Amino acid sequence: MITTSDGLRLDSVRHDGGRETVVLVHGITADLDENGLFTELAPRLTAAGFSVLRFSFRGHGRSDGRPRDMTVAGELLDLRAVVESVGGPVSVVASSFGAVSTALSLASLPLRRVVLWQPVLDLRRTFLEPELPRGIALYSDRASLAEKGFLDIEGRFQLGESLFEEFTHLDPREAFLASGMPALVVHGSGDEHVSHDIARETAIERPETDWHSLADAGHGFGDSAEKALEVTVRWLSREEGG
Repeated sequence: MITTSDGLRLDSVRHDGGRETVVLVHGITADLDENGLFTELAPRLTAAGFSVLRFSFRGHGRSDGRPRDMTVAGELLDLRAVVESVGGPVSVVASSFGAVSTALSLASLPLRRVVLWQPVLDLRRTFLEPELPRGIALYSDRASLAEKGFLDIEGRFQLGESLFEEFTHLDPREAFLASGMPALVVHGSGDEHVSHDIARETAIERPETDWHSLADAGHGFGDSAEKALEVTVRWLSREEGG
C-alpha cells in the first residue's frame, strides 16, 4: 500500500526487474490491472529490464475512497504519492483517463518520458459534450447527475458532480503540449469512446512525440492489444538506450 498526503491508502503491486521504474496509470472505472492490459505489460517490461509499479487510484479497485468522491485533484495527489514512493528515475504508461492526471503532472513531477494509450486529452469533447457514440451513451444523462449527485456508469462505477465541475476548467491537452518530455501516443482508429483524431492532431503538433495508430482498434485495443504492448516496450527500451 502507498499512502497519499491526505491519508488515503492506495493498492499497489511492484514488479522488480531493473533500475528504472515504469509507473502504470489506469483509466476511469478500471484499476491497477487496466482490464488485463497492465497485467500483460508488466512482465514484458520486467523482461526488458525495467521495474514496474501498478496502482489503483482512490475510489478504484481495493484503494481507499468511494468512486463518486473521486476527482482529478485527488488523482493528482495519488500520482504524486506513487511517483515519490519510487525514489528514482520514473517513466509512465497512462491509459485513457489516466492521461489526464499524467499530463497535468508533467511540469511538476520527476518524470523522464511518457506513453499515452488512447488518451483523454479534451475533457469537454469526451465528457461534457461527448462526440463519440460510447461517450454519448455513458455521459449524457445530466438530469440523473443533478438529481443523485453522481452519474451511474452501467452499475459498475459512479462519477460525482465535483468531477464534472473540474472538467469545465482543466485542460490536459494544453498541459501535454507545454511539456517537452519525450512521448509516445498509441490510439486505435476505431475508438468509439475517446477521440483518435484529437490524439493524432495533438501528437503531430507536439515536438518530441511519436505517434502510432492501430487500424480499426477500439477502446482497449481489442485484437490489436498485442501490437500496443510491443510498440510500448520497444519505444521505452529504445528511449532508455538513447
